[in-house]
Amino acid sequence: MRAGPSQEEIRRQNLGALLRYVHVRGPTSRAALTAHLGLNRSTIGALTADLTAAGLVSEGLPQDQSGRAGRPSLVVRPEAEVYVFALVIEVDRLVAARIGLGGAVLDRREARRPRGVRDPADVVAPLADFVREMQRAASPSARYVGSGAAVSAMVRAEDGLVRLGPQFGWIDEPLGEALAKVLSDEVQGGDRAVPVRNNADLSALAEHVRGVAVDTDNIVYVTGDAGIGGGIIAGGRLVSGHGGYGGEVGHMVVNPNGKPCNCGSRGCWETEIGEYALLHAAGRDADSGTGRAAVETLVDAAGRGDAQAQAAIRQVGDWLGFGVANLVNIFNPEMVIFGGNLREVYIAAAAQVRSRLNRNGLPACREHVRLRTPALGDDAALLGAAELAFGPLLADPLEAAADNP
Repeated sequence: MRAGPSQEEIRRQNLGALLRYVHVRGPTSRAALTAHLGLNRSTIGALTADLTAAGLVSEGLPQDQSGRAGRPSLVVRPEAEVYVFALVIEVDRLVAARIGLGGAVLDRREARRPRGVRDPADVVAPLADFVREMQRAASPSARYVGSGAAVSAMVRAEDGLVRLGPQFGWIDEPLGEALAKVLSDEVQGGDRAVPVRNNADLSALAEHVRGVAVDTDNIVYVTGDAGIGGGIIAGGRLVSGHGGYGGEVGHMVVNPNGKPCNCGSRGCWETEIGEYALLHAAGRDADSGTGRAAVETLVDAAGRGDAQAQAAIRQVGDWLGFGVANLVNIFNPEMVIFGGNLREVYIAAAAQVRSRLNRNGLPACREHVRLRTPALGDDAALLGAAELAFGPLLADPLEAAADNP
């Protein structure tokens, strides 16, 4: 029979809960923490003292004390100069940011990425430059506590091995190893593994923690560029599956007699709603432009009355709703979020999406579903990578802080 948790284990759990609360919710009074965490005032005071001594939070009087009688409750604030590096590798762009505890973006760099097959070491080289620049710009008193990365590919959670990245031409490429080398070379204290996850998974996480799905525990996040990815949160937890490969909704077969897919299958959802499918349906090939700009141009043309563009939007919107209905029937989410290029497609084809969902979705599953666009926009994956990096610190603040003096 397993013994109950020790006092030290309980203390560590409470420290993590308090730090996570102010990290997510922002500056919070001791009185509010007492109410929200269900702990007594003396315990909150002791936990706050420990976190303050570790340099993870600070305490002070409320900024606005006008009209208040009596002694005000001290406000606990996350220390923004405790930071992580968040890295994003997408089909068309590379992004890096220095993000402080509490979610503030302290510094940010972005570059366009030319499409095509390139060695992972070459792809991460610009990220190394970004990290070096941001590290030099940081205050000498700032503390680095980890890094996290998002990539538009199927990635093994254990070590960041990209099992399949058809838009990059990658098969079994050691991206996590390449990123770890970047950090070890550029960052003092950066000689550690860099967790890497699929960008849709981390976008779903970020929207759940800080975006449109705050306080919504069951969501499906669908994102698209050249490919289609998905992130699933059920019961407040990310559903990543065995090895971390869950959520590959773009390779859900919706049309067995459809077009070949880059994954080697045929009729994947990606072949019906992806960027290339949309452009092809509108009679526009890749030579006339790709990426977000091409999709926005097409959507704009449809809005101005271009009949072929309108037909393409309706066709892709119908297939988008078809796949969403399947996901709604399987996962029973409260919300479906459309990110990346699918944001533009959904806005333009909302009627087709909802109509198909109403036809194919089970009433008990579909009747409560809200269809939304991301509150965090194109930075959802970036902020999700930061949450991934902060994970160890939030799970065990004092041990993680000791490892990052």
